[in-house]
Amino acid sequence: MRREARVLTALRGTDVPHPGLIAACPEVDVLGAAFYLMEPIDGVSALPLPEPIDTDPGCQRQLGESMIEALAAVARVDHVKVGLRTLGNADGWLARQVGRWRAQLDSYGKIDQYPGPELPHLDRVAAWLNDHMPADWQPGLMHGDFHFGNVIIDRNQPRVAAIVDWELATIGSPLLDLGHLLANWPDPDFPARSGVPHAPAMPSPREAVELYACASGRDVTDIKWYSVLACYRLGIILEGSNARACAGHTTREIGDTLGNRAKELFEQANVLLDSPTLG
Repeated sequence: MRREARVLTALRGTDVPHPGLIAACPEVDVLGAAFYLMEPIDGVSALPLPEPIDTDPGCQRQLGESMIEALAAVARVDHVKVGLRTLGNADGWLARQVGRWRAQLDSYGKIDQYPGPELPHLDRVAAWLNDHMPADWQPGLMHGDFHFGNVIIDRNQPRVAAIVDWELATIGSPLLDLGHLLANWPDPDFPARSGVPHAPAMPSPREAVELYACASGRDVTDIKWYSVLACYRLGIILEGSNARACAGHTTREIGDTLGNRAKELFEQANVLLDSPTLG
């Protein structure tokens, strides 16, 4: 809550579509936890896609372009200028990623009744990421969990009214946000994935990368690496729900749904390893 309130405060005055912060209480003596109040957004969830976006190709295209522009706006934020330099540790961030998330996966072994991960191609994906790490990168603000479930669509037009759920925001490479978008983007090469709407008229993955590069001003040469990392990272995060379901900390239905999605993401990463380009 404190992190999210801090980010929403910093975003005031930027062109990132977000809920405005009304007030925040970082102390725990009022409700027993830190909390904040944000402005209401007059919009609808993107999952499932509302009418007419779900059937209108033109609306699908407009929404897709709006999502890409919204994500590029996050990448354009000067995190130092808006007071977010200490939101995350940029030193060594890139080199920490593969090991940090593998350690997260290994930590699930402490959960009662969890038999261990059955994520396909886990070692191959991790080895490829370690062997192909980009030489250079530019720190910036990351949302950390950008996908269709975390955007609110304007009720009256196919555009993003607000990006929500900033609790995983940090300072890292915004290209990982783009990787997350691509991991959950409509793509004929990866049909029928959980949480990915059927929207064939949205920009192709290759177009999405090009639009993002133009709007953000960032070098997207290494986007394949970030796309694979996004599948790896998100798959490990979702596998945590499967592990917790084994101990009864969440429902078996949720565990199965998110555990299956984790497997899909590792299959997707494996396909990307053998693909020369995206889209």
